[in-house]
Amino acid sequence: MKVAFKTLGCKLNFSETSTISREFTKNGYEKVDFDKKSDIYIINTCSVTQNADKEFKYLVNKTKKNNPNSYVVAVGCYAQLKPKEISSIDGVDLVLGADKKFDILNYLEFDKKISQNYHSCQISDVNKFKPSYSFGDRSRSFLKIQDGCDYQCSYCTIPLARGKSRSPSVENVIDSIKSLLDKGVKEVVLTGVNIGDFGIFDPKKPRQNNFLDLLNQISKIKDLKRLRISSIEPNLLNNDIIDIVSESEKILPHFHIPLQSGSDKILKLMKRRYLRNVYESRFEYIRKRIPNACIGSDVIVGFPGEDELEFTETYNFLKSIDISYLHVFSYSERSNTSSLLLNQKVSKIIKNKRSKILRELSNSKKLEFYKKNINNSHNVLFETENKNGYIYGYTENYVRVKSLWSNSKQNEIVNCYLDSIDSDFSCIAEQAVELKV
Repeated sequence: MKVAFKTLGCKLNFSETSTISREFTKNGYEKVDFDKKSDIYIINTCSVTQNADKEFKYLVNKTKKNNPNSYVVAVGCYAQLKPKEISSIDGVDLVLGADKKFDILNYLEFDKKISQNYHSCQISDVNKFKPSYSFGDRSRSFLKIQDGCDYQCSYCTIPLARGKSRSPSVENVIDSIKSLLDKGVKEVVLTGVNIGDFGIFDPKKPRQNNFLDLLNQISKIKDLKRLRISSIEPNLLNNDIIDIVSESEKILPHFHIPLQSGSDKILKLMKRRYLRNVYESRFEYIRKRIPNACIGSDVIVGFPGEDELEFTETYNFLKSIDISYLHVFSYSERSNTSSLLLNQKVSKIIKNKRSKILRELSNSKKLEFYKKNINNSHNVLFETENKNGYIYGYTENYVRVKSLWSNSKQNEIVNCYLDSIDSDFSCIAEQAVELKV
């Protein structure tokens, strides 16, 4: 039978989808592209925004157009939060919650007359860590090192969808990285819900290690060439972590640090665990230690209570710092979050306007960052696809690079001289030195 997968949301979801897909291929299923006709479609859902909910419904309709007799399975955060609601969507055959998504094969029921097609749990019962990593889908591998979250940000449903913060052991992470290197992976990306909170193996027992300990141990892996850190909270990103990145030849100079708002008033309403001065100090220390580091951020516009003054604070702060790019989100009301109780709602028109302003700022900041990196040589890990005669990849500090297609560059780290910047926000390396690193 043929099976197809689709991932909505974050890199963590991507690593889990890849892990689930390997179980299917081990059991004789043929994996096909989601756009193709398949017997089974598995959608790993997201619950962060309303757009993710809408996209899920669109994808279900799409599967039925590809194959009216297909079997559609929903897993992931949305499936855990609203299993009954999703199961009632026309075309959905099976919904599995957080404790069952890795056991899909045991739940497949092709007789669609079953009385209940959803299986969920109390999120407080979810306390085990399931190792996951992506492989074969991209040149980089996303390795899950942490799951769940103990924070209670007023807008966020992740703790309700994924449970308490938990991690594998340091030894488990080291073994996973070595296994990926043996498979030919050139770059490993550490991912999770809140990776800076690494070290909780059992919520009932004291923490034994922290994220810095993990980085120190990973740095000792002989054959590892590139390790990238995904999103990390500013209150958990301390100077010691920045120092080890600055001194390491393996840990790449790329930080993604969520800001969410540049207004202390809004940060307090969001129940974030830092104020703007903490973010600013982390930022300044990175620029001091690693001047050419890529620093990205997440920002939410239109949070309840955000008037023109608070938005202007955010805009002016981001404009004043040497940020490399932004991921901009419009605030979405989510069930069972405390932000629903806040007054001063922001209209959709204003949210769209503010989102557009910040996206334009992001584009200008990204262009500035890219300009600083041209007319220099960089080590680029190229991907494997031939896209209209070009091959794409990323430098150590996350500059997107395009070069003329060559088989020899596929999944290789190549030293390239960056000539210029193209209209599609990538640096052109047509004069690639092609010295494999």
